[in-house]
Amino acid sequence: MDIQHPILIAAKRAGITQHLIRAWEKRYDAVSPDRTDTNRRLYSEDEIERLRLLGVLTKQGHRIGDIARQPTPALMHLAAKDGSGTKSAADVTTESFTEKNLKEALDAIHRMDTDALEEILNRNVVALGQRGILEKLISPLTRRIGDMWIDGSLSAAHEHFASNILRMFLLNGPRAYAEGTNAPVMIVTTPVGQLHELGAAMVAAYARDLGWRVLYLGASLPAADIAHAAKVNRALAVILSIVHPTDDAALPGELKLLHKLLSKKTTLIVGGESAFAYAPLLDEPGIIVTNDLDEFSLHLARLRRNPRPAPALNQIQADDDE
Repeated sequence: MDIQHPILIAAKRAGITQHLIRAWEKRYDAVSPDRTDTNRRLYSEDEIERLRLLGVLTKQGHRIGDIARQPTPALMHLAAKDGSGTKSAADVTTESFTEKNLKEALDAIHRMDTDALEEILNRNVVALGQRGILEKLISPLTRRIGDMWIDGSLSAAHEHFASNILRMFLLNGPRAYAEGTNAPVMIVTTPVGQLHELGAAMVAAYARDLGWRVLYLGASLPAADIAHAAKVNRALAVILSIVHPTDDAALPGELKLLHKLLSKKTTLIVGGESAFAYAPLLDEPGIIVTNDLDEFSLHLARLRRNPRPAPALNQIQADDDE
């Protein structure tokens, strides 16, 4: 499934403004994003890369009117010819570092070598810090594991082996629920039928690093139990991870029931590789759908500043209806 992103994230990753994206779309048909039922834009990875190339080329002096309708391969060729699409030395170094560690981790998973995988994780958390290892190693590693499991190049046993070690590593950091603090509380879990909890463990570790008190409830919890935990702990947010499958007929009902049972003071955030498969059903105030750690951190920061019900479907700014 092609993960799609709101304009806020598309602009950040492409390195251009939201205003430019709208203008290039309206005047030059540079991209054709999908729209939600409420007319909000959603951009694919390919469209974000296309916008990035257009931004690079216009900064090098190319007129947007001359290049906006050219196919993406032509833009890539033009950028390579100009030398404007090449990565900086720092980018290449970071990419090489990440790929090297990903290869080592995947080799350890194929061998089911617990000691080797734990050594890689411990070495990288020292080098990168808690948030850095999430963004630069664990997040891309989990995507690779998922892709390889789906295409059959990684067995279920290997996937379970890796997931269990990564989950324990993430949850055995600083205490998942810090007693006696004034930090806001969040509940992290997966809904009924969602048995893959590694994404939830990642989110729990990430939020904990951002200063939240995290109550981690594991996998496959009914809506009523999640709502009860949120009420008892006065949670400001409930985070659900949805990874597989993308077509669970019972899941939309569970999500709607949970939203109904939660206090209006509690924001529901739905993330994970399959979250956007259910996004059209979740376009309501008080629900956020995201699959991007940077966007997730922005929403958490907004909630701490202004703990009111969240706007519908990923929107921090309300000006994307043009």
